[in-house]
Amino acid sequence: MSLDQVVTGLIYLIATFLVFLLGKWIFNKFNSRFDLHFELLKKDNLALALAVTGYYLGLIFALGGVLDGPSRGWLDDLIDILFYGVIAIILLNLAGLINEKIILRKFSLEYEIIRDGNTGAGAIAGGNYLAAGLVVAGAIQGQGDLMTGVIFWLIGQVVLILVSRIYDLITPFDIHEHIEKDNVAVGVAFAGVLVAFGNIIRISIYGDFVSWQTNLSEFASFIVFGLIMLPIVRFITDKLLLPGEKLTDELVNQEKPNVGAGVIEAFSYIAASLLLGWVV
Repeated sequence: MSLDQVVTGLIYLIATFLVFLLGKWIFNKFNSRFDLHFELLKKDNLALALAVTGYYLGLIFALGGVLDGPSRGWLDDLIDILFYGVIAIILLNLAGLINEKIILRKFSLEYEIIRDGNTGAGAIAGGNYLAAGLVVAGAIQGQGDLMTGVIFWLIGQVVLILVSRIYDLITPFDIHEHIEKDNVAVGVAFAGVLVAFGNIIRISIYGDFVSWQTNLSEFASFIVFGLIMLPIVRFITDKLLLPGEKLTDELVNQEKPNVGAGVIEAFSYIAASLLLGWVV
């Protein structure tokens, strides 16, 4: 690596870090109804810490989508980092708001995290932000105009909402009901589903825009395959990764839900999405 490359890389990192700080500030403004510093450092609110960490990770992935791709010269690259970085921050925060109101529409996520300290709800909020960041990364990366990126971002949000409905249908219990009961195991497993499909969406829209027919066909094929795999992965988790006990019993049918089982289920979905990206 030459000295020029080192200097250019440092300039890009500094610019990205400044955009990250802007994203942090905007997140605080979006959530000005509570004192973030007080909740995290005085109340030791783990639920909020999980949500905030998911947002930060989502923001990193979104900014990674901005950085990914061929260089057009350091000045043009800096302009892209600043412009598309701001767009990524806006899309990420909007996605968090939209999904909170639709995916978790049956209760107040803010109440569960801030008032109740519901760790399961915090895990879902964090997973939701991370999934949204992955979608933003895929939508922004590659050669295409801003309009195509925003449209694919919107389609990605619709898919995340659809997936949340399907997952609720294939589980023999009401996800929202158990989240309200502070069931961390269910929350972690559901967060894994969101992150996995955020990654599948990212893979499906990653790369240059060719045409609507080509890109939408590729997008649809990935999503259909992911939806088919969703119940299969849950079955494999139940029978192979957690043999001897039923996954549903571990999550909801015992006095203390097994958080470890929820973590393993979440891992299974995320691992499947990673393997899909590497294999296809």
